[in-house]
Amino acid sequence: MKLKNVLLSVSAAVLLGSAAFAGDAKIMVDEPYLRSTNPKVAAAFMGLMNHAGQDDRLISATSDIAKRVELHTHIADGHGVMKMTEIKGGIAVPAEGLAHLKRGGDHIMFMGVTKPLNDGDIIEVTLTFEKAGDVKLEIPVDNDRKPQADAHGEHKTH
Repeated sequence: MKLKNVLLSVSAAVLLGSAAFAGDAKIMVDEPYLRSTNPKVAAAFMGLMNHAGQDDRLISATSDIAKRVELHTHIADGHGVMKMTEIKGGIAVPAEGLAHLKRGGDHIMFMGVTKPLNDGDIIEVTLTFEKAGDVKLEIPVDNDRKPQADAHGEHKTH
């Protein structure tokens, strides 16, 4: 019985630790992770859940692990080639809705990475929302994570 109580307490702490509150806005971050398969760049992926009754927008991200941190997405050029580009104006997070930051779509890009990022490292990142303000996160590095069907809309690999 004691083990069950400990597990419930840990689960509650994890859930509460991933929620951020600012004013009337409430943003919850789901399953964040960071990948760095190139020593100079990295990308972070997650679900952003807006439990407020009004739309919000992720307008920037910062971290001391990179010289620049930008919001990025992939778009097809006129020849069917996918290219990564910075998102101007931020990423919409609808009221009572979810924004997916996923591979091949919207994500947070870290350029000019200043230190090696190894599996299991924890990276501090601050997300800035238009209404919710700053949300501080600790994001694990998981370079081996495979795309799968999850909260971020990724697809399972076979």
